[in-house]
Amino acid sequence: MSNVRLDKWLWAVRLYKTRSQASEACKGGKVKIAGVNAKPSREVNEGDEIEIHSGGIIKKVRVKKAVKNRVSAALVPDLMEDLTPAEELEKQQIMRQLNSEKRLRGAGRPTKKDRRILDKLKGKPD
Repeated sequence: MSNVRLDKWLWAVRLYKTRSQASEACKGGKVKIAGVNAKPSREVNEGDEIEIHSGGIIKKVRVKKAVKNRVSAALVPDLMEDLTPAEELEKQQIMRQLNSEKRLRGAGRPTKKDRRILDKLKGKPD
């Protein structure tokens, strides 16, 4: 397979929405290969284990195949293996639940009083 840049591969397997986001994550030290910070221009090889720090969790993936072009979501499992520990996935799910608010259908928008109560429950300052 031809040489594939890390930022391009991260974008191609849909770990980041844009290639520039993948590049910024690499530059910011959020992407590591074999425990070492990886530059966006680093070449990706089959079998590389990539660690991505994103949104408070650490996601680990193994490269199955290096590709340059973006693929559909259905093909992603053929290109990478997700090695993320179950605890990290649970942490991500809990964070999603804490950040979402449920309102009864037809209840309308929250009033100022409702919003203040919600903010107080979330621990936000006045």
